[in-house]
This record gives sequence, C-alpha cells and structure tokens, in this order.
Amino acid sequence: WHVLSTRRLRVEVPFVPKDHAFDMRGSLPPVRSAILCGVVDAYLGGSGMDTATEKAPLVGIIMGSKSDMPVMEGCTAELDALGVPYELVVASAHRNPAKVHEWAESAADRGIKVIVAAAGKAAHLGGVVAAFTPLPVIGVPMKTSDLGGLDSLLSMVQMPSGVPVACVAINGAKNAAIYATQILGATMPEYRDAVAQLKRDMAEA
Repeated sequence: WHVLSTRRLRVEVPFVPKDHAFDMRGSLPPVRSAILCGVVDAYLGGSGMDTATEKAPLVGIIMGSKSDMPVMEGCTAELDALGVPYELVVASAHRNPAKVHEWAESAADRGIKVIVAAAGKAAHLGGVVAAFTPLPVIGVPMKTSDLGGLDSLLSMVQMPSGVPVACVAINGAKNAAIYATQILGATMPEYRDAVAQLKRDMAEA
C-alpha cells in the first residue's frame, strides 16, 4: 500500500506507479471522494502531490463502511476549513479486524494526535480502535435504517471503564472535527486560534 497525499489529506490506496499517479488523479470526481478497491481514495485537487509543502496528518479518520462517506464529508470539510491535516481510511472492526488493529496501533507513531471513528449498527469500531491506541478517540455514530442510529449511539457510549471513547451526536461529523481541533488546540496554538475564530464567526452570524 502506498499513501497519496494532498496538503491536508493523506489516503491509503493500492500501489500506483509514480508516473501514473496524476493520470489517476485526473480521472477522479472533482468534488466528492471516490472509492477505489474498497479503500477511500480522495480527489487530489488542483495543488497536486506537493510533498515538499504538505502537512503531516494530525487527525486520523476511520470509517466502518464506504457508505459512511457522505456523512463524514461533514467532518473532512470542517477540518479543511480549520486547516487541520488528516488521513482517511475505511476498515470495519468486524470485517477487517487485522487492518483496524494495525492502523490503530501505528497511529501515534505516524504522528496522529486524535482519531475520529465512524460506524453504524453494532458500532464497535471506536472501542476497538481505543483498545489499541493511547490517543483520544472520538466516535461518530451513524444513523441507521433499523433503529435510527440509537443502536450506533449506545454501542459507542457504553464503553467499559478504562477504555473511554468520546461520542458526538448521531451523524455529528462536523462536531467531531471541531472537537478534534479543540484537542489539538490544547497544545498547538494555531488550532486553538482557529476554534476561537470559529466561535467569533458563529457569534456574529
């Protein structure tokens, strides 16, 4: 697996020869993310893959299913607006447990500071990720057709003592991004300032 990066987004994709990378980028939709071989492949935008200027991801976003992407675009859009670099991967705690384990266990070593985990129904993804990392984990329960997301919500918030997972509202992807930025802001003034500006903008709206 190789990682293709933009200035703010790093995404795992199957190996693509370097001389074909831009051709692949040009074939992707210009606005929405696309799914490639079951793993999220984001559009790479007009700035290309400028490895000299890109920022290392600070937020890791993991989703249990590619069907979560429309909701989680609220998270990625807010992180973009706040200037927070992130990486994105699709891996189910039930269907891809080994991949989830590897991704979560290596997150801190890759420089990730906060994790956002989105899942629906028996939404164990956030808890499984939290079991394998010392990093803070924010759960985003997905709305479901069966129980309206209550199943997802209870699966995330009812964590056992010692393995906390913070949890936003059902489909609360935007708030997950803001909360992740607030966590970063505790030690990184530029992100504290970004959240402060967001609050000023809301007050003046």
